[in-house]
Amino acid sequence: MLKRFFPFLSWLKTYNRSLLYGDLIAGLTLGVMLVPQGMAYAMIAGMPPIYGLYAALVPQIVYALTGTSRQLAVGPVAMDSLLVAAGIGALQLANIEDYIATVLLLTLLIGSIQLLLGFLRMGFFINFLSKPVISGFTSAAAILIGLGQLKHIFGVQISQSSKIHQLLGNIFGSLGQINLYALGLGIVAILLILFMNRISKKIPTPLIIVIIGILAVLFLHLETKGIQVVGEIPKGLPKFQSPEFQWEKMGQLLPIAITVALFGFMESISIAKTVEEKHHEYELDANQELRALGLSNLMGSFFQSFSVSGSFSRTAVNDQAGAKTGMSLIFSALLIAAVLLFLTPLFHDLPAAVLGAIILVSVFGLIDLKYPAMLFKSRKDEFMLLVATFLLTLFIGLIEGILLGVLLSLLLLVYRISNPHIAVLGRIKGTDYFKNVNRFPEEVEVETDKLILRFDAQLYFGNKDYFKKQLYQQIAKKGSGLKYIILNAEAINYIDSSATTLLERIILDLRERGIQLLITGAIGPTRDILYHSGLIDIIGEENLFVQTFEAVDYCSDQKERTGIQKRISLQSQTKSL
Repeated sequence: MLKRFFPFLSWLKTYNRSLLYGDLIAGLTLGVMLVPQGMAYAMIAGMPPIYGLYAALVPQIVYALTGTSRQLAVGPVAMDSLLVAAGIGALQLANIEDYIATVLLLTLLIGSIQLLLGFLRMGFFINFLSKPVISGFTSAAAILIGLGQLKHIFGVQISQSSKIHQLLGNIFGSLGQINLYALGLGIVAILLILFMNRISKKIPTPLIIVIIGILAVLFLHLETKGIQVVGEIPKGLPKFQSPEFQWEKMGQLLPIAITVALFGFMESISIAKTVEEKHHEYELDANQELRALGLSNLMGSFFQSFSVSGSFSRTAVNDQAGAKTGMSLIFSALLIAAVLLFLTPLFHDLPAAVLGAIILVSVFGLIDLKYPAMLFKSRKDEFMLLVATFLLTLFIGLIEGILLGVLLSLLLLVYRISNPHIAVLGRIKGTDYFKNVNRFPEEVEVETDKLILRFDAQLYFGNKDYFKKQLYQQIAKKGSGLKYIILNAEAINYIDSSATTLLERIILDLRERGIQLLITGAIGPTRDILYHSGLIDIIGEENLFVQTFEAVDYCSDQKERTGIQKRISLQSQTKSL
């Protein structure tokens, strides 16, 4: 039980020097990345940069002890930060102190929701976020994040918005006030990041760019040119402080908290599963991952952390640098603690334009063009879902975009199961196998007195009328010679009460027409429903078959017996005459 809730106990007992070296190198590399990234993502969330370092401290330690992934790098990420900014920004709080207090309360709620869902074993909730929805939302959010950072690149004040038309209007309205020094510094920083990333992904590019930016401000006296710098950063570790409960805001915060909680978990588990495929020494537990992430946010909120989740870029670096256990996160947290205790004065002259450049390059890498192109070629319905989520997120808002995207994906699912695939089958010549007559017209034999139908879905109130309509259309095509209908029920895993009633009416109607219904391939749960509902008494046990060819042969034998009986009856009548 202890190992289940504290997975670090599984690897701690076999920990040795070889593991220590890989974890130490990976942890230091991770910490170096986190310093500039954490500060940048805090700015996205609308928080002072120091809170990005706070978010990189306690949550990493908590996840290292409770998470089942040994390479997942937990900490501040761009997407969660943007969701937090969009949700809290809509509350229009009066000052930064109220804003920070509300973000910390939101983090507590996010952690509590994730922890509760984890104990309730609700990890399957992630399945409601389909890939087209995630891709459309992520691409739109990346555009909004990038445009939102132009205020730092341009060196002007631009009113932020989660709606692209409003944001673009604000940007164009401030073009006349651009600070050319800030713009030049931002462009140079972007070009340097792109150049260094092409040389090697292992280079700690963000940290190098931060150092260059600080040196440029110091030696070129850029602050006097209107370049905005980070300024005074509080020194020391975050103090334990309970988030301030604001009951009047709970109704507004809960939808935001649920959205961030689910999206953050989705992001983390997707990354963790990707890395797990390379490592066979452990297995992920989705529910424990949910609990670990929840506990990281919950405990982090008491140490002034905003929402955290798994980072794709840092996880990749952590894995490539040699991380073997959660100790790499602990070493990373220790480096962040050292920065907070001794090095914060060094970041006083860090230009905001450099942080904006780091964010711009990282978030535009989230825009995925290959996946939509693939969907356009093969799955037009999912492509339209992706585009709808993308546009809704851009023009209506982040929270609204992802929620409406999930709703649209559920509606698409309902449409699909309400209009499932139905195939008319024919026997492959000389075999006992059956195929769709529309797909293989040259290979199958179709008998005029038999209709073999396969229904590829559960049969329930949402698609029962569709089933009836399609069935009677096929009956009409067969004409008056039809004597047998064979329903292949291999794909029918459930029949609800509404569909059971419909089947009863259909069977009785077919009998009046002189047509016999047979069912083949019904699996155990479906047979249980047939018996428990009493439908078996109407169908008749003799009309249930394991395989389709058995039902077809039975119909042929019955037809032959009927023919023999007719001949005997005719002979008897002839003799009597």
